[in-house]
Amino acid sequence: MVVSASFRTGRAPVFSRRGIVATGHPLASAAGLHVLMQGGNAVDAALAAAGVLGVVQPMMSGLGGDTFIVLWRAAEGKAYALNGSGAAPHAATREWFVSHGHAKMPVRGMLSASVPGAVDAMETALGAWGSGRSTLAQLLEPAIDYAAHGFPVASKVAEWIHEAQDMLAGFPSSARIYLRGGRAPRAGEVLANPDLARSLRAVAEGGAEEFYRGDLARRIVRYGRDHGGLLTEREFAEHASEVHDPIRTTYRGTTVCTAAPPSQGAILLEMLNILEGFSSDELRWGTTRAVHLIVEAKKLAVADRLAYLGDPRMVDIPLEVLLSKEYAARRQRAIDPDRALTQVPAGALPEAVGDTTYLCAADREGNLVSFITSLSASFGCGEVIDGTGIMLNNRAGRGFTLEDGHPNCIAPGKRTMHTLMPFLALREGAPWLAWGTPGGDGQPQWNTQAFSAIVDGGIPLQTAVEWPRWTSFPATDPANLPAPFELRMEAGFPDETVRGLEAMGHDVRRLGAMQTVGGMQAVSAADGVYTGASDPRVDGCAVGC
Repeated sequence: MVVSASFRTGRAPVFSRRGIVATGHPLASAAGLHVLMQGGNAVDAALAAAGVLGVVQPMMSGLGGDTFIVLWRAAEGKAYALNGSGAAPHAATREWFVSHGHAKMPVRGMLSASVPGAVDAMETALGAWGSGRSTLAQLLEPAIDYAAHGFPVASKVAEWIHEAQDMLAGFPSSARIYLRGGRAPRAGEVLANPDLARSLRAVAEGGAEEFYRGDLARRIVRYGRDHGGLLTEREFAEHASEVHDPIRTTYRGTTVCTAAPPSQGAILLEMLNILEGFSSDELRWGTTRAVHLIVEAKKLAVADRLAYLGDPRMVDIPLEVLLSKEYAARRQRAIDPDRALTQVPAGALPEAVGDTTYLCAADREGNLVSFITSLSASFGCGEVIDGTGIMLNNRAGRGFTLEDGHPNCIAPGKRTMHTLMPFLALREGAPWLAWGTPGGDGQPQWNTQAFSAIVDGGIPLQTAVEWPRWTSFPATDPANLPAPFELRMEAGFPDETVRGLEAMGHDVRRLGAMQTVGGMQAVSAADGVYTGASDPRVDGCAVGC
């Protein structure tokens, strides 16, 4: 495996026997580690870390976002998944948006938001899988403290706020918090959000009841209504997380689990099924053939997602067919080994078938948690609910389409297909790897690249997390469709690989080193030792105890 001389890995893996927390921000990792050292389990630690991330990475996640979890429960020897995504307003019909002049869903403002699922997900996970030693109030205390008294802005966070400066300036409630003095904070400057501290305290004391049926819910709905939104108290009161068995497939003897739709983690599972038909040598990292094959597998899996997946409460999804090895074998035959596909239809079914943040944690008991939470785009809808400090997501705007008859067309009470996808891999019935990354449509692509590097190439965990990545654009985001395919490649791939891909017909766009937005985190378990890896593309770290 050859990596261009222009790329250098920079971090050492973290080893521990008692537990590890890996997140995109050091303050969040520290909060999770403190919980582990006080006797909490991996779920407790993940929730404390997630609470802090919603404050110190405010553009990525928070009370106004959604959450998906996949975890291994050691006491039961069983994997679980949790869907913490919210629904569209009951007034949100395709006809309403079209009649109001929208050709596509609006991606900012109150019309782009769906019901946030993160708070109920936290309470559900803690009640079902927490250690019983920590209350929600205790786990949210670090987040409350950072919001009330401020935190030094990390380097990447400063960059991301600066990049969003023009958008934030359009919303006075957001600008008051993030553009004080008319500018974005610089790295190292202290940023506080006292309104958010009060909202976090209200959730800490009143839980999901306060957020979905209490005064906080009423304040969110009232602001949204006054600023052109459609959410009402009814949608908040009706919200509930769902716990289910993960969907899964196998890849070279390893079982890979993820959340069921509306998460689109099924894209990665179908990609792996297609790639299993090629040898590990053909998928050797960084070669022209390996990149080409994985890119083409992505195109096929995404075409199937766009054609067949929607909210399973409202759409009949042929998931058993799409994730079968037989279907993958048929899809594999659509790949031209020497030429890039430019038109990719969905696969034929048998006649019978009618900016995000990721963290992972492990503990001494053998629990392993894969946790992803998000506002969707950076800063979500862009508009803070004035007086609460809460930034709502823009999941409805980013996820739904207005294409009539499409399985992911917006409808009252419907949940959009969701880019959030946590992953858990098992070997011989035991947890082996939890991994994931933020990055919207990049998630299934980057997670597949890292997983293949580990499984097919035996690459060490930290190296697989750091190595250069490619992104095949577009994928599922309705805002980017239709568009011709473009292959965006970070610096570090061998020049002969890039030239070979261009010769195959790939439209390659060269990026700088580590220029993709993903911040992958990973924890593996083997022989009683955990290994943690954290992506230098973000400010975070893996820490062990």
